Amino acid sequence: MDYSNPKLIIETADLEAGTVTWKSPSNLAIVKYWGKFGDQLPKNPSISLTLENAFTETTLEYRPKETAGPGISLEFFFEEEPNPAFAQRIGAFLERLIPVFPFLPQLDLTIHSQNSFPHSAGIASSASSMSALALGLCSLEDNLFQTLNDDQEFDRKASFVARLGSGSASRSIFPYMAFWGQHSGVAGSSDQFAIPLENEIAPIFKTLHDDILILSKKEKAVASTKGHDLMNQHPFAESRYNQARQNIHFLLNALKSGDLEAFGRIAENEALSLHGLMMSSNPGFFLLDPNTLTAIERVRNFREESKLPVYFSLDAGPNLHILYPESVIPEVRLFLESELMPLCEDQVWIADWAGEGPEQV
Repeated sequence: MDYSNPKLIIETADLEAGTVTWKSPSNLAIVKYWGKFGDQLPKNPSISLTLENAFTETTLEYRPKETAGPGISLEFFFEEEPNPAFAQRIGAFLERLIPVFPFLPQLDLTIHSQNSFPHSAGIASSASSMSALALGLCSLEDNLFQTLNDDQEFDRKASFVARLGSGSASRSIFPYMAFWGQHSGVAGSSDQFAIPLENEIAPIFKTLHDDILILSKKEKAVASTKGHDLMNQHPFAESRYNQARQNIHFLLNALKSGDLEAFGRIAENEALSLHGLMMSSNPGFFLLDPNTLTAIERVRNFREESKLPVYFSLDAGPNLHILYPESVIPEVRLFLESELMPLCEDQVWIADWAGEGPEQV
């Protein structure tokens, strides 16, 4: 797939300054993507839950470039403060996108971005931030050229662009659940972009809650990019990719049938496998907090005693995701507030659930 389009050049005399704002959610991979090749392409397919309250809101301000010249003109603000490190990363990303959006060097750009959750603590901030930016860029193209009027094509291009910034960001474009990666059993699936699973899941999964325990607000000691790279020489890599493909098969069946127990079993197996891969790579690294292990033990004990469908997952960090259907909110929230909240840093947790996807603000 090639979205390069040299025709997307602006008649600067016709250009007026403007803004585009998107709010895009993070997502939680149920079957994990860990290991990549080529240009942000996955070694195995993944399935994710789209969140609602864990999101990034990004405003893209644009105006005709005051000083003509090649390259990207960018100011970047994170949480209303200049952030040179983020600006460098975003600037390099936009430079890569010039063949896709050749009008970008004609503009002075200012980007304001903010998260509803702690950055770099194991909630996929790159997924929400890169998807919000990709959606903004596609809206900017459509505003200037009216080229993305078809909603499905808009979403596909946004997912493609988001993937170039962060693989998991490709999945944040879609409501409830998304599928990313080429798979013979899933029509329309691709390594290049994600696709929605909204019409392939039982209603109970659209009411799924994900309460996120902020067990540590510290930035991760190892970036996810480093972890992906370590999979290239990992002794268990091929076994892992086979495991993921098997879990994809079983999870798709569970999602269609509404089998919460199978869903939860796969979610927990995938979470622990992810961290097992991190610990057994060379060099190995450990992103869990002691309270992560305590919380996992308490969730398992509560499930065994209560017989309620309550499960956990982890992203690439210490913060635990508690997964359960809407029907058991009262019992789970009582357990969470009494047994799990004391383990959280500053007793902070985020009440979240399966979300309806990004929103243009």
